[in-house]
Amino acid sequence: MKSDVMPGPATLPGADADAARPAASGRGGEGPDGGRHAPARRDRAARSRRRWGRWALVALLVVLSIPFVFPTWWMATSSLKPMSEILRAVPTLWPQDPSFAAYGDVFRLQPFAQQYWNSLYIAALVTVGTILVSSMAGYAFARIRFPGANALFLLVLVGLLVPSEVTIVPLFRMVNSLGLIDTHWPLVVIPILGAPSVLATFIMRQFFLGLPGELEEAGRMDGLGRWGIFWRIAFPLSRSAISAVAIFTFLKSWNLYLEPIVYLSSKDRFTLPQALTQYVDAYGGPMWNVQLAATTLTVLPVLAVFLVAQKQFVQGLAHTGLK
Repeated sequence: MKSDVMPGPATLPGADADAARPAASGRGGEGPDGGRHAPARRDRAARSRRRWGRWALVALLVVLSIPFVFPTWWMATSSLKPMSEILRAVPTLWPQDPSFAAYGDVFRLQPFAQQYWNSLYIAALVTVGTILVSSMAGYAFARIRFPGANALFLLVLVGLLVPSEVTIVPLFRMVNSLGLIDTHWPLVVIPILGAPSVLATFIMRQFFLGLPGELEEAGRMDGLGRWGIFWRIAFPLSRSAISAVAIFTFLKSWNLYLEPIVYLSSKDRFTLPQALTQYVDAYGGPMWNVQLAATTLTVLPVLAVFLVAQKQFVQGLAHTGLK
């Protein structure tokens, strides 16, 4: 018997494939290329978010750097101002009439060149001596096993807890009895052999603890003794830790203020922190433009040392575990 019902669209040949094709061509009714372009759009959006994130981070770092950069900017620009402009009620960010006269007064009023040299060679000697002493002490505490090593190291660390002001009087009496007052010897020997080198010893010990023992075994197989292993293997490998110690030590010696006041009395033997206090007028008031000019010249080596060795400085802190 023949049916009177005509076949609907769903029963026609190929209708299922035609109905499914738009759904497979793209998501959400997109064109045939929508599926291919969706990942590209997502990548562009991700790159845009990362770019804006970097700009936001840079802006945040710029804002956070203002409290650190602005004093240096103010020091450098104020050294070019006359006293009347520095003392003005409404300060200016840039000198209205820049002048380098204050820099000439720095060398005219004090033996600043000699004082500059004093600070340079004292800081250099202290840095080299501290590196040698602390590296040997740190290697001994880290790699040589002897009875009481840990107790002795804890005793050494006690030096970090003792302020230098506590020991300044007995040290002065000892230096005076040796006839070394008004010489640079106390400013060189005491930091190298005393408490200021304790932190350097700790940094070097932490680094040497991380050296593989296989290096020492290889050195012994090559016929090296304990000194040869240290000098030819361990010491050259500790460049990053040495850089951190060098920067710490140089900055501490360069900025030393109390000890030069105690031990030195002649102007031609002064170091820079002590020399900066000598720029005063006839009434004892500070000559601000001259002091700021001298301070600007004083910070130049510090900035140069850090800019040159900042990568090694960060690596040294990372390798020694200091954060």
